[in-house]
Amino acid sequence: MDVAVESFRVGDMAVYPAHGVGKIESIESRRVGDLEQAFYVMRIVESNMIVMIPTATCGTVGLRNIIPAWEVSKVFAILNERNIETESQPWNQRYREYMNKIKTGSVFEIAVVLRDLLLLRVNKDLSFGERKMMDTARGFLIKEVSLAQQVGEEQVAEELNRIFPSVIIPVTS
Repeated sequence: MDVAVESFRVGDMAVYPAHGVGKIESIESRRVGDLEQAFYVMRIVESNMIVMIPTATCGTVGLRNIIPAWEVSKVFAILNERNIETESQPWNQRYREYMNKIKTGSVFEIAVVLRDLLLLRVNKDLSFGERKMMDTARGFLIKEVSLAQQVGEEQVAEELNRIFPSVIIPVTS
């Protein structure tokens, strides 16, 4: 995987894998052992959690910019795809595979997870872990797409409900 080193400023919105969208609140210097290191201090939007990410390793840990608006169509293309096999593996194997996709931080991988779980939900009950994962993936995707398109989260949630009419999920803010 090619890792592009991103540079962020205070106030920038970014995506931190497995945590979702956050805002860079400050850049602070801290002593770690014998070294002075700079850290991005990021507040995760969904949980209000504060994370500190070393600026020197932000590319390797996957901190990245919000996707550009022109890439949102790729996300919706993934969500609209229907020629997929979702029921062939046991739930625990599927769970591990999907969790690994979410941990990449890629909005495209997250779209695959959300699509597969929503389609699987049509034919069978999801486990508690799968439902929680679906909610997490949905939240990550809605936040990033709404920022990329500069529209409200409700508008993105409504678009998801149009794509998956048989599995409408209430819009939450």
